[in-house]
Amino acid sequence: MSLILHLETATTVCSVALSFEGKLIALKEENKGFTHAEHLTLFIEEVMQMASKSFEEIDAVAVSKGPGSYTGLRIGVATSKGLCVGLNKPLIAINTLTSMAQGARQKHGDIYHFCPMLDARRMEVYTSLFNESGEEVQATEALILSENTLENSLNEFEILFFGDGASKFQEICQHKNAKFDLDFLPSAANMIDLSYSKFINKQFEDVAYFEPFYLKEFYTTSAKLRS
Repeated sequence: MSLILHLETATTVCSVALSFEGKLIALKEENKGFTHAEHLTLFIEEVMQMASKSFEEIDAVAVSKGPGSYTGLRIGVATSKGLCVGLNKPLIAINTLTSMAQGARQKHGDIYHFCPMLDARRMEVYTSLFNESGEEVQATEALILSENTLENSLNEFEILFFGDGASKFQEICQHKNAKFDLDFLPSAANMIDLSYSKFINKQFEDVAYFEPFYLKEFYTTSAKLRS
């Protein structure tokens, strides 16, 4: 049996999903900026009530581990670790970009390669590349965008760009094989298949030592920060 609670807080979206045996049974999410600290716990309680489940019935907690917003990731990971410790349940970590690619593939079908892009300030994004089957073919990285970004790959196949960093690339990319979905939002529901697979294979994290995948160190300047 696998009742899994999923938390997605890597971007401005605050999303919580509950799945049973790899199927979505409850979802609560909104995109109103970085309000995770105020809403995450409430959303968790609401999805449990929606599904008429108790916290003791949870078999694992899955969290979107990053990359993404430092603040959002910190809140999501801290909350998931607290639940795992309090309930004595295992922790599952899902790469945010992999989860996004899963969601985009479910939305658009397997006709594109998929390139999620998360805003990392200025012309930089967190990104990776996945093929039509959802397999990662280019590792997660922090990338400074230019008009020639992924040019070799674009010469070979159509690529769908999506996420809150994709609009920056759309402004400078003229390649005919570049497609864009600027309405796509990360969702905890996109984590379900990935989390279920890890649960079945017992691919759990060490709760005591697990940290978010920030990709870049967080720093402060006098300028306004993204997180």
